[in-house]
Amino acid sequence: MTTELEDLAVRLREFAKVREWEQFHTPKNLAMALAGEVGELVAEFQWLTAEESRSPGDEALARMRTELGDVTLYLVRLADVLGVDLVEAARAKLDDNDRRYDPDVYRGSARKAPPSPGTT
Repeated sequence: MTTELEDLAVRLREFAKVREWEQFHTPKNLAMALAGEVGELVAEFQWLTAEESRSPGDEALARMRTELGDVTLYLVRLADVLGVDLVEAARAKLDDNDRRYDPDVYRGSARKAPPSPGTT
């Protein structure tokens, strides 16, 4: 059984293949495109107050949705090209965060935990 992310990766792979874009979809290029799309998403929030960011108007939300779609597509494509299972990677990261951020120590705090052993 495939997941929705796997289905999306297959569709993106085919999208790139029929356009002969695989040559451009190197990990470097995809990471750079992803960063650019994240920048466009960030720009949608740039001058909003914290409260405004929680409930954007319909037009702003439509633009944010488009940028979130772009970010998702590039992230899924990058993971596919690298052979990374995004859900597995996210679960592993969440497990690591669960170990690093003891609720009794970090509850209500935005401070960063020390890095996990073996990371820099």
